[in-house]
Amino acid sequence: MPEFRSRLGEPCFKTYPLVCVDLLKRSRVAFQAGRTLKESFRVAQLEALVRMLQDNEGDFVDALGKDLHKPRFETILSELIPVKNEALHAINNLKKWMQPQHVERNLCTTLDECLVVSEPLGVVFIKGAWCNPVQMCLVPLVGAIAAGNCAIISPSMCTAHTAECLHRLAPFYLDNECFHVILEGTNDLPEVMELKFDHVFFTGNRAEGTKIAQAAARSLTPFTLVLSGKNPCYVDQHCEIKTAAQRIAWARFHNAGQSMVAPDYILCHKVVKAQLVQALKGCLLHFYGSDPRESRSYGRMVSSEVFNRTRDLMWRSGKVAVGGQVFEAERYIAPTVLTEEEDNNPIMQHEVFGPVLPVLTVNNIDEAITFINKQEKPLCVYAYSNNHKVISRLISETSSGSFCSNDSVLQSLMVALPFGGVGASGTGAYHGRHSFETFSHRKSCLLRGTGFECVTNLRYPPYEDRNLSLMTWASTLSQKSQGWCQIL
Repeated sequence: MPEFRSRLGEPCFKTYPLVCVDLLKRSRVAFQAGRTLKESFRVAQLEALVRMLQDNEGDFVDALGKDLHKPRFETILSELIPVKNEALHAINNLKKWMQPQHVERNLCTTLDECLVVSEPLGVVFIKGAWCNPVQMCLVPLVGAIAAGNCAIISPSMCTAHTAECLHRLAPFYLDNECFHVILEGTNDLPEVMELKFDHVFFTGNRAEGTKIAQAAARSLTPFTLVLSGKNPCYVDQHCEIKTAAQRIAWARFHNAGQSMVAPDYILCHKVVKAQLVQALKGCLLHFYGSDPRESRSYGRMVSSEVFNRTRDLMWRSGKVAVGGQVFEAERYIAPTVLTEEEDNNPIMQHEVFGPVLPVLTVNNIDEAITFINKQEKPLCVYAYSNNHKVISRLISETSSGSFCSNDSVLQSLMVALPFGGVGASGTGAYHGRHSFETFSHRKSCLLRGTGFECVTNLRYPPYEDRNLSLMTWASTLSQKSQGWCQIL
């Protein structure tokens, strides 16, 4: 296997899978020695992670500027602050999360302890995506650390400067036996999955996610997949159009549209389409000026491959109402709004990681729900309406990883809300306590004594009907308890 080189041209490691083997062995030894089990160790590592971001903010800003032309404002807001919030939330709540949870008992176990203990899984593998390369590596890492695991983190080499920044800085802050950042070649990922990690956490597109799931299944490795998709955004006739346009435009075009959680297309009530498109045009003018290419607030495509794909999809679809300009040498695509779009156009058939927003029209909420439900289940559904019934219908009659009304993206940054996909958009969830549980095994424990054998004698042969009646009475929950169990 040839030596892998990063996009910067420097050799990263002899071979990616072989280095994974070495690091996995080191991490396994550290984990089995109990290095990660104490609360004090976990808190210290989380505090170190926060310090790494604080001490090296400029390095991350520079790296993301080189990789994505990402403005400092966006780097701090969407990359660094979410990780800090996750880590601080975990630090503040870790003692509570680690405590055993007592559960309901029946008469037979009334003198025993019935509890659930959260134990770490072991050594986990975290594969981050390039669209938010810091956040999507380190937010899952917070959960892995909090749960007491060792971890190997693999940033995307599409954002090579950011990946190498993480690789360079992590050893100065995190325990060198338990946590490792490895630079990789994407083609090696299925081979890495064969190494039998205790959990794999993958963020990326559906095609790669499918390969990860297949490879993990062969070794019975549990996994979490957070996958991209086409996130619909319904704009009702009864909403604040100017506010909706501002929030949609910000969500779609920040990071030059390279976001898993941005609105992917608009389903607009036809009576407000012209007003909405005009409002979007005004927002883009206000956000980025008459020439977004000159704006310090607007990014670039991460690679020529992503640039070419987005440009080709844009040119083969719809009518350009706003934007449409491209400059290949800079991997620049202007913020673009497409109209006269059809659901069979190429851009509606493929995932789009770029600054292109198609606007489709519907006659009513029923058509919008039908359209959404014909597609694969998305990572996010958005709805803009002042009508609470419309919002309630979209929540209850569509299925998605998350939902947000009258705004976009923010639900994915809330520490207390689980974030993840459903169906084709992924499996599993994370953030806050949900990250802790993702990287934990919830072990059921029944702690009994050896007394009261006169009661347990009833279960032993030879079997008698009288004993069965008594055991049934002692083992069955009350009707009220059963009712609550059924509701839950």
